[in-house]
Amino acid sequence: MSEISVVALARIADYFKVLSEVSRLRVLCCLKSGPKNVTEIMEATELGQANVSKHLKILAQAGLVLRQPQGVSVFYQIADPRIFDLCELVCAQLSVQLEKQVKQSEQLKALTLR
Repeated sequence: MSEISVVALARIADYFKVLSEVSRLRVLCCLKSGPKNVTEIMEATELGQANVSKHLKILAQAGLVLRQPQGVSVFYQIADPRIFDLCELVCAQLSVQLEKQVKQSEQLKALTLR
């Protein structure tokens, strides 16, 4: 990574900033099953209309979702499903960390019971 330019690193950081918001992750997860309009996303995520619209705009600007007008509605869909590969990688790492914490906790409990 030492050969990556500062500009490229800034773009990577911006990408992860987009993914660092729980509501945006909820919207992405909602869209995993297929294209939806704002109303459907609101129902699935239990977020308000203004909130959903704001997060969709950010996700679209980051290139994570595509916006497709269909008649009087606009449908949103995942631009590149590989985003979920990234999420699965993070989840796997978090699972490993959690398992280590559980083992450490069990070891501490065993010590205090002696």
